[in-house]
Amino acid sequence: MATEKYDINDPTDLDIMRSDFDYITADEWEAYLKYAEGMNMGYKNLNALKSAQRKAGISKYLSPKMIRWCLSIVDKVEAAKEEAEKNEEGE
Repeated sequence: MATEKYDINDPTDLDIMRSDFDYITADEWEAYLKYAEGMNMGYKNLNALKSAQRKAGISKYLSPKMIRWCLSIVDKVEAAKEEAEKNEEGE
């Protein structure tokens, strides 16, 4: 997703972020949350993911800053999963 490229003050970027957020289901948020817990990503990040799970599919109730934060956590988790898969294949 590369959330760093999004500007929360740009309406187009905001629409894209909301769309990306709404595309993730509650079950997928749960999976991200469990993986993040295993990575010890920190209390605040875990709470952000829990909030995202509760608001899955209804991004209009979250601030643009919160949406970008949650999507950035998803990016970190996805990157960690890819790295873990590469390590498993390399062994």
